[in-house]
Amino acid sequence: MNRRTVVSMTAVLAVAAFSGSAVLYGRHRNAEARAAAGGTQLVRPHSPVIGREDAPVTVVEFFDPSCEACRAFYPIVKQILAAHPDDVRVVLRYTPLHEGSDEAVRILEAARLQDKFEPVLEALLARQPEWAVHGAPDLGKAWDFAEAAGLDVAQAKGDAASPEISEVLRQDVEDMEAAKIERTPTFFVNGKPLTEFGPQQLYDLIVSEIPSDGGGS
Repeated sequence: MNRRTVVSMTAVLAVAAFSGSAVLYGRHRNAEARAAAGGTQLVRPHSPVIGREDAPVTVVEFFDPSCEACRAFYPIVKQILAAHPDDVRVVLRYTPLHEGSDEAVRILEAARLQDKFEPVLEALLARQPEWAVHGAPDLGKAWDFAEAAGLDVAQAKGDAASPEISEVLRQDVEDMEAAKIERTPTFFVNGKPLTEFGPQQLYDLIVSEIPSDGGGS
């Protein structure tokens, strides 16, 4: 899949979500660059990884499951991974900026313990408009959608309240604050901040980091 194909497949989906976020992203890009330059810990051992663990290009996404732009970016990221399966991995850092997002993160982490992380993530994103109502999130629906994706909810609710998952949330919020992340999604590629917001810009930065003997374009 070439660059033009990736962009053309995603442009229509992305426009609405990006129109407001691009301006906000630009306002914070200097803070993000300072955070990256300062050696902020972008990847933790507990961080969920999508793609090959040993891929030479690491895309870190500060991600909020309640964020509309994160939802719009998800298929873009998946297409980039499909285009470069040997070269790119995505590391998700939880950034619970919206009301109820902390519980959604707990659902995702409980799903990971059952090897259901990606199906539950995709279910929550697909049905996001139904549960992630800003100001009035309906987490009961989020649990229902996770169950429909294969999650054992009885087990997951116990796991979600565990000290281990609380520590994941605590560490990610601490790192989010240290990196001065105020908008989602925020991307770093091999430690370099994405300073211009958009699917083409993300793709270009990723491709620039793929080794010259890397996978196809």
